[in-house]
Amino acid sequence: MPKINFKPGNMLYPLPAVLVSCGDIEKESNLLTVAWAGTVCTNPPMVSISVRPERYSYQMIKDSGEFVINLTTEKLVYAADFCGVRSGREIDKWKECRLTKLAADTVRCPLVAESPVNIECRVTKVEELGSHHLFLARVTAVHADGQFMDEQNRFHLNKSGLVAYSHGSYFSLGKELGSFGYSIRKKKKNAKKDTRKNPRR
Repeated sequence: MPKINFKPGNMLYPLPAVLVSCGDIEKESNLLTVAWAGTVCTNPPMVSISVRPERYSYQMIKDSGEFVINLTTEKLVYAADFCGVRSGREIDKWKECRLTKLAADTVRCPLVAESPVNIECRVTKVEELGSHHLFLARVTAVHADGQFMDEQNRFHLNKSGLVAYSHGSYFSLGKELGSFGYSIRKKKKNAKKDTRKNPRR
């Protein structure tokens, strides 16, 4: 079949549907769901999120210069969808989704206790691109759920039940197809078979 030519648009999938918390844990705070989030630099560690200016959380993030990215799991997928379609102007999303606020280390925004990973961020630049404004931010702290740490202090994030968003639907991650670098990793030689005859036969 021939390729169908669509008009230019956003068709980069799958994406992480993350819960972004903002505001002040002691005063007013809110949650919004962001699918346009990404890693932009390793050293210094930096991320970005894109938010529509009309979103209730937009001004909180712009005024404070802070936000927290909370990774979502199968247990959090309902909250992720809910926080993406309802406005914090009308309801308390924390209460409606039964999510727990935890104090952060470097920002005033609360962490989502139920999330396996919380990424504290400070905005370094705002790019007004069009329908969305991009918040470029430096990572100031990362929190990981201890239940996914093993005896060797290795973090097994993929056991937390992470979800992805693709073309209008949420998906749980499937089976592992390979690990980073597997395509060039040397394969282990097969152990030599013992061809000696069994003396008991």
